[in-house]
Amino acid sequence: MARSKPYRENAVVVRTYDFGEADRIIVLLTQRHGVVRAVAKGVRRAKSRFGSRLAPFVHLNVQLYPGRNLHTITGADTVAFFATGIIDDYERYTAGCAMLEAAERLAQPDDESLFTALIEALGILAAAADPVAVLDSFLLQAMEFAGWAPVLFACAQCSRPGPHHAFHPGVGGACCHECRPSGSADIAEEVLHYMWLLAGRHWEKAAEITAAHPDYSAAAHRLVRAHLQWHMEHNVKALSIMEQSL
Repeated sequence: MARSKPYRENAVVVRTYDFGEADRIIVLLTQRHGVVRAVAKGVRRAKSRFGSRLAPFVHLNVQLYPGRNLHTITGADTVAFFATGIIDDYERYTAGCAMLEAAERLAQPDDESLFTALIEALGILAAAADPVAVLDSFLLQAMEFAGWAPVLFACAQCSRPGPHHAFHPGVGGACCHECRPSGSADIAEEVLHYMWLLAGRHWEKAAEITAAHPDYSAAAHRLVRAHLQWHMEHNVKALSIMEQSL
């Protein structure tokens, strides 16, 4: 049941689009209530009180008035501005857009985990040496929260202990030579170890692996992307754009 009184909530702007002559729809990933769609009235006018704050890559504390189809944003205070260092760099920007798009699609009400992971990832992204690693780390965490993270050591089909050298999203991740289906990717076992380090945010150890084997980062990204889109059953547009430049 919709709330009848205004309430305040921490949120990240994940998407916006124009509505009417002066309004804008703001799609928010909130800390406590999943994805909330709200209208910000008059924000496209030059004299708007908080229009500039209601943009992607901004962490806000917003005041919301519930409505039947859309909430109404009646106030917004900036908590953190992540756009600096992201929007002026193509690779960081596309990685950030992929995070926001995936977060919108994977968010679940009453679960703060994804919100917390997104805030942390956006905070790291602006200064990260490897933006793709930050993106993959976030996506692996998001898939864990959704309940279908890839298995990275034991065989996802028969649970035979690894490490293994094949991966297929259809069976759930790593697979042994007896269980691997047609179309499985042949991979070095250290690629799966690298993915495990990213999922656990072990940045220094992950960087050591890619320093010795730079191609492992791209290999891991392909597996993360394939697993995400297989189970989501929906194309993440920003990931497709990234593929054109990698």
